Amino acid sequence: MENNILVRPATPEDAEGVVHILNPIIREGKQTVLSKEYSAAEEGEFIKNFPVRGLFIVAEQDNRILGFQTIEAFAPYSRAFDHVGIMGTYVCSKHRNKGIGKKLFDFLRVKAPELGFEKVFTYIIADNHQSIGYYQRIGFKIVGTAKKQAKLPSGYKDEVIVEYFFP
Repeated sequence: MENNILVRPATPEDAEGVVHILNPIIREGKQTVLSKEYSAAEEGEFIKNFPVRGLFIVAEQDNRILGFQTIEAFAPYSRAFDHVGIMGTYVCSKHRNKGIGKKLFDFLRVKAPELGFEKVFTYIIADNHQSIGYYQRIGFKIVGTAKKQAKLPSGYKDEVIVEYFFP
């Protein structure tokens, strides 16, 4: 596990570090359905305007962002889903499998219930076995597979749906 890692809420000043992680993942096209790269300015605005009832956190070491995680309301159009969040996790390729994702989720696991979330889920591209394994290791359960859920330049991709209930 990496030492001296600080997990904290993101600020717009973290945008450069976030896109340094996010854009290579988007370019690779294997671990996310995001299809457009983002500038630091765009990401800074995204962080600045992140939903009040959401959480955007970063893992930082020596003033360098190593990973980030988000949770926000699943469907704000209906109060019936107020207890459900949707999340995403991104870790710099050089720092994967070193406990950074777990540190991020340990922080989120405490803070998300304070925001009223009782459950969180996410979608993972079905052939992204590394991410599926990560979510299972931190306690998520697979609840199904959405067939042809994402239409990417490489073709249709199924997505595995995983969920976690906060204690």
